[in-house]
Amino acid sequence: MPETSRSRSEADYLGTVDIPGDALYGVHTLRGVENLSFSRRPIGSEREFARAFAYCKWAAALANHDLGVLDGAQCEAIVQASRELAEGQHDQYLIVDFMEGSGGTSSNMNVNEVLANRAQQLLGGQPGIYDRVHPNDHVNRSQSTNDVYPAAMKIAAHTLLAPMIDEVRALAASFRRKADEFQDVLHLGRTCLQDAQPMTLGQLFGGYAALTARLAVELTRSRDDLRALPLGGTAIGTGFGAPKGYKARAYAHLANITGVDFHPADDAFDAMQNLDTFTRVSAELRTCATSLGKIASDLILLSSGPNGGLGELELPAVQAGSSIMPGKINPVLPMAMVQIGFAVTGNDVCVAQANQGGQLEINHFEPVVADRLYDSIRLLHNGIRLFREKCVDGIRANVTTNERHLLQSSAIATALIPTLGYAKVSAMVRQAATQNKTLLDALQDQGLLAREQAIALTRESTIIDC
Repeated sequence: MPETSRSRSEADYLGTVDIPGDALYGVHTLRGVENLSFSRRPIGSEREFARAFAYCKWAAALANHDLGVLDGAQCEAIVQASRELAEGQHDQYLIVDFMEGSGGTSSNMNVNEVLANRAQQLLGGQPGIYDRVHPNDHVNRSQSTNDVYPAAMKIAAHTLLAPMIDEVRALAASFRRKADEFQDVLHLGRTCLQDAQPMTLGQLFGGYAALTARLAVELTRSRDDLRALPLGGTAIGTGFGAPKGYKARAYAHLANITGVDFHPADDAFDAMQNLDTFTRVSAELRTCATSLGKIASDLILLSSGPNGGLGELELPAVQAGSSIMPGKINPVLPMAMVQIGFAVTGNDVCVAQANQGGQLEINHFEPVVADRLYDSIRLLHNGIRLFREKCVDGIRANVTTNERHLLQSSAIATALIPTLGYAKVSAMVRQAATQNKTLLDALQDQGLLAREQAIALTRESTIIDC
């Protein structure tokens, strides 16, 4: 049983609390846990968020030391504690719920207390005494929850988005390879689920590749906006409580620590009041998820059957599709991508509502924004990777079925208009339907076009010259 020797020495105005003697958190953390544990997911489980918080505290300590408001020993201890936290050494003490409702204060104090208590240990002191390093006076010096929490949110989101965007680019490359592989496969283009015009299967997948590449570009643009931080604004944007020159030094140190050009927002008050940058990032995530969901829905349709559906694509069989129907295989990866689209859309609605719910000088709904945003990034990162590796990379074209569906339809009619004229082709389409023949057969029977000629004209119509 851990010691509880700190239960009498560490108290707040609400009375004493029992804290295990070996714990690095303190009374404010415990109050937050007692009052605000909703999701049962501690902030320590969000590794990049914890790391981002540590980076902010690390940069602040160095800036405060530069300006003479922390002595060398205090700065060194806080920096070392922050470095350890950034490396994941103390996540077990970051126990405040990620969805806590204090506007981030409980989370910020959890980090402050862990760093202060670890700094106490490094300086030969006792956790909870705070005679050498105090959570508020030293670790939180020149800061407020209101500028550090959203800064950490942005830094973490910026980090998490990089590998997710890489997955989007990789998926675009996979679609491009399939476009090249299928470039000569004749395919029946459909609009409103009705036969429309000839195209190639490669053109269909080329469209998928172009869309996916564009999604990566737009996500990258939104990610870049996350580099503008509110750090240094303290409580409401004035910077009150921070010494002159603190902001410039804090950002210089943060850039050195992270290797990223994070910089102050153009207007500190705007940066504190508004979360619109997060809503734009969330909207791009939703656009990505729903756009890929649309592609996934296409793959479900095109691979349907295999005998009673379209059967034009064959998706990799990754698992049994039924517990009662032997041999049934379902398009589970595309179905999962569609489902991810639903979930990310829900997250985006939540982020938008939280953005609107901010009041006056800050938005105290930042925890739910961070929670839903990171969830969207994680869903897409993992989902896109599996979709690409286990589905898209292994798609095969049923060439015979693709060409049969096209050549047995009246969709080839548009390809024949330049040769036969609209009226003649239109009449032949009606005649073929009346005689229950394909248009190709009707044209050949009438001596208007040999089958091979009509097919050649159909293939020529898929060549884009513009």
